[in-house]
Amino acid sequence: FGPLKYSILPDHLSEDELIGGNALIEAGTFLAILLGTIAGGLLITTEGGVKIISATVLGVAGLGFAASWFIPKAPPADASLRVSWNIPRETVAIIGHARHNRAVFLSIMGISWFWLVGAVFLSQFPAFAKDVLGGNEQVQTLFMVVFSVGIGIGSVLTGKIMHGEISAKYVPLAAIGITVFSVDLYFAAGHAVAAGNGTTLAGAAAFLSHPANWRILADLLLVAVSGGIYIVPLYAILQSVSDVAHRSRTI
Repeated sequence: FGPLKYSILPDHLSEDELIGGNALIEAGTFLAILLGTIAGGLLITTEGGVKIISATVLGVAGLGFAASWFIPKAPPADASLRVSWNIPRETVAIIGHARHNRAVFLSIMGISWFWLVGAVFLSQFPAFAKDVLGGNEQVQTLFMVVFSVGIGIGSVLTGKIMHGEISAKYVPLAAIGITVFSVDLYFAAGHAVAAGNGTTLAGAAAFLSHPANWRILADLLLVAVSGGIYIVPLYAILQSVSDVAHRSRTI
């Protein structure tokens, strides 16, 4: 789904619209993840939660399938393409093709680094909230909210400041922002006030009642905003300079 949703954008958007289109895709993706995470946590605790969630998943999938029929048609760039089932050989071939274009390959490396950092943050929220800050799942959800909203803000902000220009000029600055605010998050955690009492995990209200803990939320927000500014131009570059017949596979 990922390669398709990104590679189809140049078929329906002009070049000066790619930044804005990618900004909406990134913001929508992370806000949807946020909404699903919160909804899943709330629904699973209700009576018959498993059945409710299962029905909701199928219902949302059905709505998505119905919505897909309203996407304008995009003819294949290479209708004769036959992809081998030999995954290692195909992977080597795709990487080899991408390496011929420096802008494409550097964008791939940059995007991969972003998802590595993002995956680390998202996967560590539960342990960070519980073991370091003494917070329960409410604090974990609060971190998810701040992080997802930050990505959305950064993505939309990129569309505003770039004015449709496809360029990586803000990517290094955004990478520095991710690094600086991640380092400050480490120091902020050292000065945080534990929300729990050692035996009982505290909720979001108790966590927010200590002003020192707001620095953690500020760092998470700024890391995410920097991430949004970082990732959107790289996808636009990948879409605009990739060989049309290889665009989906490159992504």
